[in-house]
Amino acid sequence: MPRYKEPIEEPGTWIFRDIPRTLMRRAKAAAAIQGKTVKGVAIELMEEYLKEMEKKGILPKGK
Repeated sequence: MPRYKEPIEEPGTWIFRDIPRTLMRRAKAAAAIQGKTVKGVAIELMEEYLKEMEKKGILPKGK
């Protein structure tokens, strides 16, 4: 899994609501075990997901 890299462009802010607490606890524990932040893990997972969508031709290739 690729490591989170500092963004080149200015970052934005997202606020997620209604995330199940059990999922939040599991994500926090899993990230901590790997020495990562939940934010870093989320970014890695989103990047992988988007690359897969691009590979399948569902999403145009990004930068």
